[in-house]
Amino acid sequence: MGSAIVRGLVQGTVFKPSDITVIDVHEAPLRALQDFNPAIRTVLNDYDNVETADIVLLAIKPWLVKDVLVDIKFRLNYETQILISIAAGITIDNMNETLQKPNGDPALPTLFRVIPNTAIAIRQSISLIASKNASPEQKTLLSKIFDELGSAVFLDEQRISAGTALTSCGIAYLFRYVRAATLAGVELGFYPKEAQNLVVKTMLGAAALLDNTHENPEVEIDKVTTRAVEELV
Repeated sequence: MGSAIVRGLVQGTVFKPSDITVIDVHEAPLRALQDFNPAIRTVLNDYDNVETADIVLLAIKPWLVKDVLVDIKFRLNYETQILISIAAGITIDNMNETLQKPNGDPALPTLFRVIPNTAIAIRQSISLIASKNASPEQKTLLSKIFDELGSAVFLDEQRISAGTALTSCGIAYLFRYVRAATLAGVELGFYPKEAQNLVVKTMLGAAALLDNTHENPEVEIDKVTTRAVEELV
């Protein structure tokens, strides 16, 4: 997901490729990003660059978030930097607790929790965003960033889990429909790729229709369905 976000960002207008530094503990994803765009800066297993970043994005597994935050929190300037996490299940309060500094630093970290889906790889994600200690200008910036990767919606954090079921997990249910309908098409005599193309194009058209008209799906269902004959006699 982190690589997909970077690939989308370098095709947008908010950042230049040279503005982005990617830190990873593995070489392979860093090489892949360099192959995609050599202007992207890559660093192997070294968090020092965090100190000079305006925005720090954690694109890591949920069980790694606490350890990484502990490693970088004394490199962060809470008064000037923005911290974003895309880790599922890790709340803003979880992060805020880990980021407390024992030296009595009164500054509060600016935190954003973002839940994208895998369509972010083609800049078509719907990304859910919640925040803490963020200014209106910072929220506007986050909207601009993730609108370029699809579209962004700000939510109260208590609605993030429900929203995740509809968007980040919801995309998998759509893939399951495509798979099931494609298999049905094969049974009806189509080649697999041919059937999948028919299903995908139909799904894209249905989504675009609802997005354009804002109509209730039941209205569109009624336009293409007919009551059983026994109901008409």
